[in-house]
Amino acid sequence: MIGPRAGTRVWLAAGVTDMRCGIDSLAAKVHTVLAEDPYAGHVFAFRGRRGDLIKLLWSDGDGMCLLTKRLERGRFIWPQADSGSVMLSVAQLSMLLEGIDWRRPERTWQPRAAA
Repeated sequence: MIGPRAGTRVWLAAGVTDMRCGIDSLAAKVHTVLAEDPYAGHVFAFRGRRGDLIKLLWSDGDGMCLLTKRLERGRFIWPQADSGSVMLSVAQLSMLLEGIDWRRPERTWQPRAAA
């Protein structure tokens, strides 16, 4: 996944997911639990119980792709809901994958006041 295409939606599956699931099981969860089409080209993110492992599922038009990332330190920030999904922007997905709190990003600089 070099970068999502324009108009790509990113969905976080709320709650925890069994991280032993592969492409077929996760695509079935997208279809049945989230009521979305796993082959529509959107990105679907799943998080394990411990919070340090995330799986992204998406269809690139040629087939299904699965990306797995485990943080060495820290946890992925996830919604507190037990069911449903949350839509993110592509920028928020980038922050999520870096382990940054995508809900409240903070600037590292302050704009100067006009003199």
